Amino acid sequence: MNIDKLITYFDNYILLNGKEKEELRNRVTEKRIKRRQFILQENDVCKHYTFIISGLLKMYAVDDKTSKHNIQFASENEWITDNGSFHSEKPSQLYIEAIEPTVILQIDKTNLIYLFHNHQKFDRIFRVIIENKYLELQNRVLQNISSTADERYITFLDQYQHLINRLPNTQIASYLGITPEFLSKIRNAISKK
Repeated sequence: MNIDKLITYFDNYILLNGKEKEELRNRVTEKRIKRRQFILQENDVCKHYTFIISGLLKMYAVDDKTSKHNIQFASENEWITDNGSFHSEKPSQLYIEAIEPTVILQIDKTNLIYLFHNHQKFDRIFRVIIENKYLELQNRVLQNISSTADERYITFLDQYQHLINRLPNTQIASYLGITPEFLSKIRNAISKK
C-alpha cells in the first residue's frame, strides 16, 4: 500500500509515532481509479475521506439543464470529500470523478472516528484540514460574487498552477463559471499584456 505519502502528509502537521502510523495503515484502503470513474455519484451517501496518492479528481454538481459545475480539483497530496453528505449521512448532490487514472487512499467514518478518539493528533490534523478547505470555499464564494471572470482566472492560476497543463479548457471554464470560448478570450488578452 502507498501509505508513505499519507504519513509524510500528516508528519508535516504533527509527527506521528510508530503506533499512530500502524493504526493509520490498518484503517485506510487503497484503490486504483480509472479515468472517468466515479468515487461518488449524486444521491449516494459519501462514505469516505479520500487522499490522492497520484492522479487528479474533480468534484462537481449538475444543474437542471445537465450543465456540470466544477467545485474542486484535487491532485497529489490533497483530500477530497463531500463533507455535508459524509457527516450527515444524507445523499450527496455532488459527483467526484477521476480526470486521470488515480491512486487513492480512503478512510471511512467509523475508522476516522476511531482515530479521532484514540489518537488526538488525527483529530487536530483533520480540524486544520477542514478549516483550510472552508477558507478556500469562502474565498471562492467571495470571488464568484465580487470578481470579474479575468480576476477569477488569475486567482485560479495562482491556486491551481500545478494543474494548468493537466486540465482541459472545458474543466477550467466550468470551474470559473464561463464558457470555454470566453476562457480562450481571457487567455489571449492576458498573453497580450
